Amino acid sequence: MEHEVKEIKKGIKFHTLNTDKFKTNLFAIFLSTKLDRENVTKNALISMLLRRGSRTMNSQEEISKKMEELYGASFDCGLDKTGDNQVLKFYIEAINDNYLPQHNENILKIVIESLLEIVFDPYIENDGFKKEYLEQEKNNVKQRIEGKIDNKARYSLERAIEEMYKNEPYGLYKFGYIEDLDKINEKDLYKYYIDLINNCKIDIFLSGNLSDDVEKLIEENENIKNLQEREPQFEVPKIPEKKDIKENIVTESMEVTQGKLVIGLNVNIDNDEEKYWTLMYNSILGGSANSKLFQNVREKAHLAYVASSTYYRFKSIIFINSGIEISNYDNALELIRKQIEEMKQGNFTEEEIDNSKKGIIAAINTIDDEQDTGITYYFGQELAESNVSEEEYIKKIENINKENIVDIANKVQINTIYFLKD
Repeated sequence: MEHEVKEIKKGIKFHTLNTDKFKTNLFAIFLSTKLDRENVTKNALISMLLRRGSRTMNSQEEISKKMEELYGASFDCGLDKTGDNQVLKFYIEAINDNYLPQHNENILKIVIESLLEIVFDPYIENDGFKKEYLEQEKNNVKQRIEGKIDNKARYSLERAIEEMYKNEPYGLYKFGYIEDLDKINEKDLYKYYIDLINNCKIDIFLSGNLSDDVEKLIEENENIKNLQEREPQFEVPKIPEKKDIKENIVTESMEVTQGKLVIGLNVNIDNDEEKYWTLMYNSILGGSANSKLFQNVREKAHLAYVASSTYYRFKSIIFINSGIEISNYDNALELIRKQIEEMKQGNFTEEEIDNSKKGIIAAINTIDDEQDTGITYYFGQELAESNVSEEEYIKKIENINKENIVDIANKVQINTIYFLKD
């Protein structure tokens, strides 16, 4: 998968991933903006409203009809929290023109025009978003916010993040807050939307078997021409400052049959290279079925139904997640602490290192297997202002040794322990 990038206007980049592995093209637009308490709910609403209609496709039904005309193309959108940024995502996947029964159609051109219109030329009534659409999406956002409690494991992780990053951008919930919804009207939200698209970081991705004229299709599009150059308002991940942290223990009661224990770890790295070492550390600690947490806490001690860890490289943190019998809290926490200490002492084998390397490299090698994973990988590189190819990534993993992993283990510090019980 050959990745090329060009800045078509200041703050607006066009990325191509040229590959002949697929019969489809995937076109994606990402709008990245700083997480902010004042605007987090507005951004969530906008990500949902834009799918409701555009200037020439003024309803979801019209958008769906257009997708059907494009030989069953699919349109999707989403919202992410990536580091201290909120990212609005929009996609259209459609058949490559080379596989059409007749070659006199230019499906890619129509796809590009359609998605750019959906994102940058929404359906407007009386100088604002359509009130009916806004009210419906307010209700949808409210349901999402209220519904986060339904998945207790996800809720516990969100609460741990909220506690660990209290009064910081990363502690904000990506769909915002119910108390903000009544303050938002259709005209003010549209004014904010104009400000957003003229100041956010814009990344446009196109993956597929591409011709040489695709860049021209983007640059000559009227919606792109109408966008102004900008100093994009987004946060590049930084090496976190080292702080003396006192463990924060938070216990919350709810009607649950299984306790949820989430432990947030700070990883006090010194440079970007150590992010790769941290990935390896996490894999051995809890990132795989061969990990210490899975084998010792779940399989041998039978203290957890689930015991794993996840590394969030944009914030240099690791979250340990476990589902336990509520009465096993003390024993489970003690054994988890023991696994963290074992890593500090270097009590893991070369075989464990080798297995972790194989697992990570296998995952990297699957990036080319799906168009969206390729786009996700290179978008992550873009946000981090990095330019590491998949081949370079693999080499960095292969070169990691036990000393590197022990070094990371001794930079790990428990920040927050969150326990959800009955």
